Amino acid sequence: MPTWLELVIRVGGVLVAFLTLPLVVGQAEHKVMAHMQGRLGPMYAGGFHGWAQLVADGVKFVQKEDVTPREADRAVFRLAPVVALVPYLLVLLVIPLGPDDLVGQPLDIGLFFVLAVVGVGVVAVLMSAWASANKYSLLGGLRGAAQLLGYELPLVLSAASVAMAAGTLSLSGIVEAWQPWWLLWQAPAMFVFFVAGLAEIRRPPFDMPIADSELVFGYMTEYTGLRFAFFLLAEYVGIVVIAALTTVLFLGGWQGPFADGQLGWLWTLLKVFAVSFVIIWLRVSYPRLREDQLQRLCWLVLVPLSLAQLVLTAAVRVAL
Repeated sequence: MPTWLELVIRVGGVLVAFLTLPLVVGQAEHKVMAHMQGRLGPMYAGGFHGWAQLVADGVKFVQKEDVTPREADRAVFRLAPVVALVPYLLVLLVIPLGPDDLVGQPLDIGLFFVLAVVGVGVVAVLMSAWASANKYSLLGGLRGAAQLLGYELPLVLSAASVAMAAGTLSLSGIVEAWQPWWLLWQAPAMFVFFVAGLAEIRRPPFDMPIADSELVFGYMTEYTGLRFAFFLLAEYVGIVVIAALTTVLFLGGWQGPFADGQLGWLWTLLKVFAVSFVIIWLRVSYPRLREDQLQRLCWLVLVPLSLAQLVLTAAVRVAL
């Protein structure tokens, strides 16, 4: 197969996943939340269980008027939703779905690339907050910047622990080096990574930057129509990305009890959807953290725990 054709197929597959998996997670969130909270919700769009409601919502967003505030920085205001989406697309390019290079673009420094790109999300928050010329948006942006910059440290430290254990920065290499007993040995790192990842994508209970009871809708207050939909899509893509990274780094990726070269991708997807379910479950179960509680959890719990895990990993690697 020509190199250019293989590249087109790989990138095309990633684009399909980028456009479909967030919709599946979004639909699952609506239905899971409805069942957990005893709410019937819309059940008619598409027939069975209202499966097309999310599609109907998308059509609604497309038809809505695109409004830009008079005092806004128009160029930055319009660019922010795109900046929120692009990093997650780039991350999906390097996350392996299965063995034998079943990945958009294999990189030897895939983990380093992922951590660098995910951090760009704070730029979109600051762009939308500052360019909106709205005090609620600005306050949400400042909250978001403090939150994202704080939780970057435990996210990186916990990821460094598993990279040190595997002896490689390649995401595929980490999956190949993974052993079932890592579920116990690297459990603290997985906990830190998962919680910090939730804070990075601003999911409840870490949604202080878009606290509707205090800031209307934070940095997204002035957005309407398709641009607002892009921010929502970025949130659901973020769920897929954090779930996929947790799966690849800590849950063995494509490895499973009966995994082989043909079904490895299925194990990866099952684990991704299981972690996504936990993310949805946490939204329903826990109230929003206050700003002081959020920062205290980061600096007094997650950072010391990730440092301790890093020391433990180094000691085990030296001993072995």
